[in-house]
Amino acid sequence: MPLTVRLPTLQNWSCHNCGGCCREHVITVTDAEKSRIEKLNWKGADDPPPGDGPQLLREGGSWRLAHRADGACVFLNEKGLCRIHARFGEKTKPLACRVYPYAFHPDGSGRVTVSLRYSCPSVVANKGASADEPAAGREIQTLAKEVVPRAAGGKFTAPEIVPGVRLPWHDFERLIDALDDTLAEPDAGPFVRLIRAVFWVSLLKEARVDSLGGPELDDFLSIISGAAERDAPEDLSEFDPPGGLARLHFRLRVGYYARRDTAASADAGWLDRVRLLKSAVVITRGKGKWPQLRPELPPVRFRSLDGDFGPLPPGADDLLIRYLRTKVRGVHFCGPAFYDVPFVEGFLSLALVVPVTLTFARWRAVLDGGRRRLTLTDVREALAIADHPHGYSAALGTPFVRQQMRQLMGLNEVARLIAWRA
Repeated sequence: MPLTVRLPTLQNWSCHNCGGCCREHVITVTDAEKSRIEKLNWKGADDPPPGDGPQLLREGGSWRLAHRADGACVFLNEKGLCRIHARFGEKTKPLACRVYPYAFHPDGSGRVTVSLRYSCPSVVANKGASADEPAAGREIQTLAKEVVPRAAGGKFTAPEIVPGVRLPWHDFERLIDALDDTLAEPDAGPFVRLIRAVFWVSLLKEARVDSLGGPELDDFLSIISGAAERDAPEDLSEFDPPGGLARLHFRLRVGYYARRDTAASADAGWLDRVRLLKSAVVITRGKGKWPQLRPELPPVRFRSLDGDFGPLPPGADDLLIRYLRTKVRGVHFCGPAFYDVPFVEGFLSLALVVPVTLTFARWRAVLDGGRRRLTLTDVREALAIADHPHGYSAALGTPFVRQQMRQLMGLNEVARLIAWRA
């Protein structure tokens, strides 16, 4: 079956050599990649391999690239470039390095959808080439064929809608299209669009959509999305504030997204786990100051992040909608791309990335002289922090964190949390 790729046409990207991915990510390598790296011949190279320390470290049952004391990959040079890439060519690097920031997700019809990770500053800023440009499209196609073998293209079932309810791929894609249509609605602000999507997706918790298909499913989705457009408040002040339990779960969620799970924290071992446990106790109490979970977010008082921070700065609404639509169209929020969670839980988890992002943006503003208005830079850098662990941090996929998410869903608090932070 031929492999076709749905390109991420909403989003531009080119690498700008910031080196952030070489500092923020733990890169696991296959046995073949390990062997290839160990056999590289640096003799006579202008840029020899760095230092005398190990290039690869054993971690659990696999190997990963080693990092220096400052957090950088041992192969990152002072210009922000990969020594392996510069000396031996891009294809010599581990596949995980070459793929970033793309994320590839195969469906059951031999097609691969493509999303991007907004932990990359160039993705957040929408800098670089469009996927519509021939060179960019060819690069994505080449990577997709390495990530998803053609023989495996048709062997994936669609993610569940809710536990125990599954649709064939062609009907699952009707849900994706309906969700994207809601988020793309031009006559409503970003938070209104997101809350409408949350409203009708939440209705799927009780619906037996597996008994519908084709035009019947289209009619049903039209009815519930229309009801959300009619009934979901457009004035966010009409929402009651979230309850105490919802705020507790949200604080803990912010804490998980603020964690800096890098090679340096992995090397810290049990000391880092003790630090995280102490931080969780402080976050649970919600009194005093937030603990410091990453250098960019030093402690601020919990209550300093509440209250009115004014409207979104120009450009931020487009950024948040582009983020949500890229994740939805790339199916980067449920199934194998997101801890194998069902469609409903996955989208509501994605929706909560927005208030988490706005929390980090407020945090930055408070640190900058106590500002009560956000800038586009605040929102961009906050989204890069929030998206870094989304779908990749092992902590967010644990039964404990998923149970917290299901409690928020059961209490119907997701829309309230969005309105509260918006």
